[in-house]
Amino acid sequence: MSDPSGHQSLALQQAPPGGTASGAGGVAVAAASPARRARRGRPDWRKRGEIALLAGPAVVVFLSFVIFPVLMAAYYGFFRWNGFGPATEFVGLENYRIILQDPIFHDALRHNLFIVVMSLVIQGPAAVAIALLLNRRIRGRSVVRVLIFVPYVIAEVIVGTGWSLMLRTTGAVNDLLVKAGLPDWTVDWLADPDIAIWSLMIIISWKYIGFAVILFLAGLQSIPEELYEAAALDGASYWQTQRRITLPLLGPTVRIWAFLSIIGSLQLFDLVYIIWGQYVSTTAGTSTMATYMVMFGRNASSYGFGNAAAVVLFFISLTIALLYQRYVLRRDTEGALTEGKK
Repeated sequence: MSDPSGHQSLALQQAPPGGTASGAGGVAVAAASPARRARRGRPDWRKRGEIALLAGPAVVVFLSFVIFPVLMAAYYGFFRWNGFGPATEFVGLENYRIILQDPIFHDALRHNLFIVVMSLVIQGPAAVAIALLLNRRIRGRSVVRVLIFVPYVIAEVIVGTGWSLMLRTTGAVNDLLVKAGLPDWTVDWLADPDIAIWSLMIIISWKYIGFAVILFLAGLQSIPEELYEAAALDGASYWQTQRRITLPLLGPTVRIWAFLSIIGSLQLFDLVYIIWGQYVSTTAGTSTMATYMVMFGRNASSYGFGNAAAVVLFFISLTIALLYQRYVLRRDTEGALTEGKK
């Protein structure tokens, strides 16, 4: 019988310096491993080409219509410019200093923040309650869903014009109060600074609550029915089920809606401008940063100042959005990004 150890020693003696003695299969593996590592390290140009082909147009549009205008607005914000010809009168940070020290801008910012908070406080609970009601099997719920969502798809021009006609001193609201025997309740819903901001909140809530209801209904319908069945078997009441199951699982949808509501409230312009105009909004206490930008920028033929106001509005919105994403949406985004986690 042959000695296996002797064959192993002979093989080791015949192996070249720095090499490893092995059979034909071992040599093939050793030769294939560097090639495989080379292919793994080589960039996949085909995949990159597909990504560039699919994402390229969207990136070009984003850079052209978002990033480039922001950069140009920041550039013109350093000039005193009337919009005609090249901007040559450089004023540095003067436009920004005027904006940040202007009490009219402070009032507009305060109105925006008030709208942000009250939109969340009014629309959020009301939309959740309506969504819970419409998520149950009730007669005519499809019609109610349509009626609630219709105001959201109506153009702001139509909404603003209609509400301004109803809320004027000789409008339908005051006329209805008089006919109901409540003439003392008639007020100037649009010009009184103590009431106008609340009139605006009623209009905003009426128009945009349908969007929140639709989002919450989608979130409710994604909750598995098995959870409710298990809760019913455990003897949980309806309100306990909503508090322990529905609201926690609806949390991501509510947080996304709140983010959209905050950004929309900070950029609110059309309804205020249509109902109150560029000057009445300031005296009525409903001005926003966007109406301030238009009033003292475009309408005053001071486009450099208007661009500076737009940059200030952009950075305020961006800061709030980043903080919200960092401290509120972080758990949701981390839960969605599972790639690379073990």
